[in-house]
Amino acid sequence: MAVALPVLQASTGPAQPGPVAIVRKPSWLKVKAPGGPAYGQVKAMMRELGLHTVCEEARCPNIGECWEHKAATFMILGDVCTRNCTYCAVSHGTPQAYDPVEPVRLAEAVARMGLEHVVITSVDRDDLPNGGAEAFAACITEIKARLPDSSVEVLIPDFQGSEAALAIVMAARPDILNHNLETAERLYRLARPGGRYDRALRLLANARGMSPDALTKSGIILGMGEEWDEVIECMRDLRRSDVNILTLGQYLRPSDGHLPIVRYYTPGEFAELRDIGLRLGFAHVQASPLTRSSYHAWEQIDKAVEYRAAGTEMTA
Repeated sequence: MAVALPVLQASTGPAQPGPVAIVRKPSWLKVKAPGGPAYGQVKAMMRELGLHTVCEEARCPNIGECWEHKAATFMILGDVCTRNCTYCAVSHGTPQAYDPVEPVRLAEAVARMGLEHVVITSVDRDDLPNGGAEAFAACITEIKARLPDSSVEVLIPDFQGSEAALAIVMAARPDILNHNLETAERLYRLARPGGRYDRALRLLANARGMSPDALTKSGIILGMGEEWDEVIECMRDLRRSDVNILTLGQYLRPSDGHLPIVRYYTPGEFAELRDIGLRLGFAHVQASPLTRSSYHAWEQIDKAVEYRAAGTEMTA
């Protein structure tokens, strides 16, 4: 689904482009260590029900804040990925067999937490016929059966470009279909060797075509070596695929064995990118150094729906 884009004035990007010479992690990236009462309760429940969260597996810096609000991003289909993205902290290798009861356990956790908005993601499971699409659909169905008023967001892998797999997920009617673009096309072979830039954009466009009423969402992580103009081009490409919600956050290196950080973006630069995104027609842009795909996701859907209701979203 192609979208006509507005003409923007030329942007020179940050005043001093190139790597920011900061030896230590900038102050704006420092967060309080997790450990409040709700955090402990959520962690205990996840272990009791045998569930995984991307909050833990990807070492998200916002885990303390989110879990204290009893918000979590569930990670289904195990905790071992069949791909080896060079920026990602999730383990890779040979996954265990698919557990068909996992959607029931996940829905139980959602019901116990009384979540109004649920985010579900997964590792890549290229070993499964449909990449695990049936598991996403089952989770959506189970949650809607228990909590029909809760909204469900799924952050899916690319299913190796399979439209049939995507159709399985969309038939279960998620409220938000999310697939992260992650980085500029030039860096895909370096950062995301198992993925394809054009395939990610095609998946998002196809999702909108299959379910025009659903919101679509994508995210970009900054600091792996992309140029300012490449970030803007990513944003333009996502709007051409009619993506509604965009997240932008700073890349944080999980270990010395992962892709190094090339530059730190300042809060001011994230604010500038947010403004550019809104001018391009995104319904909502969440942009800050600590933003991750599901950061304040419960607010993102409300703002995007309000934006749509106001009739301000660009149409194809």
